[in-house]
Amino acid sequence: LEGALKLKEICPLIHAEGYAAGEMKHGPISLIRKGWPIVFIATQSPVYEKVISNIEEVRARKGECIVIASEGDAHIKRYADSLITVPKTEEFFSPIITAIPLQLFAYYVADANGCDIDQPPNLAKSVTVE
Repeated sequence: LEGALKLKEICPLIHAEGYAAGEMKHGPISLIRKGWPIVFIATQSPVYEKVISNIEEVRARKGECIVIASEGDAHIKRYADSLITVPKTEEFFSPIITAIPLQLFAYYVADANGCDIDQPPNLAKSVTVE
């Protein structure tokens, strides 16, 4: 979710959505088109096999699979069109470790699309409680 949110914040021209692994067949699968990039987080977790299954579904529909995985995961390489590795860590640290490449991905996609990264449109600098 963090990666999709960051991408939408800094480049509203790009549509991005974050979904839990178990939700792929409840709508997101119908959005896949040939060549469209889909980012997966496939670090070692209880849903690892479900993520692999989702990657296979996307590949069957000719989507481009960009996979963020743990260093040393030889199994995942055959599923990824592009592979980004992060250090192996305990499962509860995984969201922190994977947020970094997701934020960098959003930055470079926004930059490549000519978005103003330093002053995104309509972005509030603070959140207040009402």
